[in-house]
Amino acid sequence: MSLALVHSRARTGVHAPPVRVEVHLSGGLPATQIVGLPEAAVRESRDRVRAAILCAQYEFPARRITINLAPADLPKEGGRFDLPIALGILAASGQIDRQALDGWEFLGELALTGELRAIDGVLPAAIAAARAGRRLVVPAGNAAEAALAQQVDAQAARTLLEVCAALNGSKALPAAQALPQLPGVFADMADVRGQARARRALEVAAAGAHHLLFVGSPGCGKTLLASRLPGILPEASQAEALETAAIASVSGRGLDPARWRQRPYRAPHHTASAVALVGGGTHPRPGEISLAHNGVLFLDELPEWSRHALEVLREPLESGTVTVSRAARSTDFPARFQLVAAMNPCPCGWAGDASGRCRCSPDIVRRYRARISGPLLERIDLHVEVPRLSPQELRPQAPAGEDSATIRRRVEQARERQLARAGKPNARLGQAETERHCRLHERDQALLERAIEQLRLSARSMHRILRVARSIADLAGDADIGTPHLTEAIGYRRMEAGDGGQG
Repeated sequence: MSLALVHSRARTGVHAPPVRVEVHLSGGLPATQIVGLPEAAVRESRDRVRAAILCAQYEFPARRITINLAPADLPKEGGRFDLPIALGILAASGQIDRQALDGWEFLGELALTGELRAIDGVLPAAIAAARAGRRLVVPAGNAAEAALAQQVDAQAARTLLEVCAALNGSKALPAAQALPQLPGVFADMADVRGQARARRALEVAAAGAHHLLFVGSPGCGKTLLASRLPGILPEASQAEALETAAIASVSGRGLDPARWRQRPYRAPHHTASAVALVGGGTHPRPGEISLAHNGVLFLDELPEWSRHALEVLREPLESGTVTVSRAARSTDFPARFQLVAAMNPCPCGWAGDASGRCRCSPDIVRRYRARISGPLLERIDLHVEVPRLSPQELRPQAPAGEDSATIRRRVEQARERQLARAGKPNARLGQAETERHCRLHERDQALLERAIEQLRLSARSMHRILRVARSIADLAGDADIGTPHLTEAIGYRRMEAGDGGQG
């Protein structure tokens, strides 16, 4: 029977659905046809596979070859099917043992010389292969990435000839090996002079995974502060790191297997489009908010972003996922990021500064702040004003603040309390969980209600105040939320009561 079956994997979002490569040889004029919804790069594999097989000193059958990529309704893209197609042709023509293909999955693009080239999306395929109980062969350039998947038997090959030799029992392929993990390199909080309130807000945000907005004049240290947040966050768990690495793997921008445990820090320019933020393309790929999954997304000059780009953040900030829809299909990407935003208080940047250099009218300031809609602003838990430091506070001999390692220990202890209590950071508590874990004494409940009335805050803002207060209490090691914890949390919402929060 001139029929061979080879298992492989496609790429759909961060998933790797199975694809069965069916190769059939029949009589008739020599021709090669690929069916099963292949895109142009897949159809072009006919020529790459033919040259690779001939360079490997095998015979390319002079027969009619039909290649079916099943399921037929799943779009196939890229050169990832070159290797399984070549093996299917060789197995169908009797040049390698068909039975040897059982229990294996194959991925890889072929050069004309038969060399295997690295492809995107190997990590999700390796995870899926492990769940299916099959072994996996990948190009040597993807070996370290495939080895990140737990319990996968992945082997690396440099050429088509090596794969054929292994299937014929001549020489085994080497196992894929993970690279040694490089230590994280983070900017230190000790570099930040002064700014006690902003430093405190960063610590609270890190403890509870809260979103944060810095407001201050140019050069006051907003970007400096934001870049220090990754260094005080708890280490990502194995599951979180694998999720983040899988997104990087399918993004087309490359995954560094030596730093896969580090939380991402993304800082796109304010001219980036909504598609750049949420992801898109004919074959959807993740955007900045997904690349920041389980990490930090920093948006500088927040009012300078287009209104449309900012509004697409509203749903992911709540749900932790984003859906990219196209005419043919829709794809879900994880987007559980921690937002840190920065903005000037007015167009010139000096409103409220002690120097009095601002010349913006109150109406201009209101219009500038109204570029950020109220619904988006109320989804940001902490609003912090960052003052300009005096020259004396910036002297080299001025006392430095706490370093990141010291702050991180407190953050980790607070996060452990949250995980033991609810299984998640405080910022992700639902309404029922907030009511259960963020109870107030009667006197503090009355204080909160008065603040909600005076600041004209919504029910969503009230729940976010409670979650921030819970994080502050966790940092202090207190089982209950007290008056100092609540008043500090209320103080982080005052900007929302201003004219800029009502747009």
